[in-house]
Order: sequence, then structure tokens, then C-alpha cells
Amino acid sequence: MKKQPANFLMAIRQNGITLIELIVFMVIVGVAMTGVISSINFNVRHSADPVVKKQALAIAEALLEEIELMPFTICDPDDPNVTTATSGEGCTGGGYVEAFGPETIDGQVETRYVAPFFDNVSDYDGFSMASGAIMDITNTNLVLNGYTAAVTIDEKAINGMTAADSLSITVAVTGPLNTTVVLEGYRTRYTPREP
Repeated sequence: MKKQPANFLMAIRQNGITLIELIVFMVIVGVAMTGVISSINFNVRHSADPVVKKQALAIAEALLEEIELMPFTICDPDDPNVTTATSGEGCTGGGYVEAFGPETIDGQVETRYVAPFFDNVSDYDGFSMASGAIMDITNTNLVLNGYTAAVTIDEKAINGMTAADSLSITVAVTGPLNTTVVLEGYRTRYTPREP
């Protein structure tokens, strides 16, 4: 019978791992996992809830889009000369020049929810919604406690247009966990402008 080489017999005997190797492996993996888990725990404790951030962003986007879709005219949008007036003097005797903030019409202040409604971009200047009173455009309470919204509108010259013909719209929404989302948009006047 032929004798097998010595290194062949050693290879056959070493099929598994020793208890010491297994313990060393477990200690190394345990230390690594402790570091990973503590890092994840730190990030979870110090990051805002993504649902809160997404909800605040959705509120801000909806409000900004609503405002940007409103007319931006010199005269009140109900004025017959709204599309032709190039200055405040072009508005009819019964009309008036649009001003920042809601106007008073027949003794009633324009609002977002009850007639007379906001009818121009500038009517939203200073508009805000308190916690628990986040409403959609149909005056339905969305029951979002902990969220507030505020709107600021400023004249701002952009791309060669005068400040009187372009507006900067800033919507700031604050939610739980001190989450704040601020969106800014621009709206330009589409009625005739003075040459």
C-alpha cells in the first residue's frame, strides 16, 4: 500500500474552525455591530421625522402653487379695465389699484375662505394659518395639529423687470420637532405695463 504525504493528512484533519477562532470572530463582529448600532441610534435621535418634513413640504408647495395661480394685475381683477390698464389711473372709477394685503370691499375684508375671496397674488401678503387650522382652498380643515403657515410677498426686480411688475412669494411652514420648510416663488404681472 502506498503511503500518503504528511501534508495531505493534515489537510484532511483541519475541516472546521477551532473554538478560539469562533470566539475571536464573535468578539470582532460584536464590537463592529455595537459601533454601527450606536451610529444609527445617534442619527435617529438627531434627525427630524421624515413624515413631518414631507407634510410641511406638501403644505408649503400647495399654498405656493395656489398663490402663483392667482392673477397679478394693476386693477382689481373684477375691474372692467383689468386687462388694459397700464397704471392705477387706468382703473375705472368704481375700481381701485390692487394693494398689498386683502382689500375691503363693500365693508367686508377679503379672505381666503369666505366671500369676498382673495382675487390677486398681493392679497396673500401677511396671510397665515395657525396650528390646527391648516385649511385647503375649500375651507376644509386638514386637521394637521402642530403645523403653521405664513406668507410674505415683496416686490422684487428680476430679469430686467421692475420691482412693481414682479413679486417674490415666500411661504414658510413650521411643523412638529421644529421642522421648517421655506419655499420661494416669483410671479410677474401679465397685464399691460407702462413702456
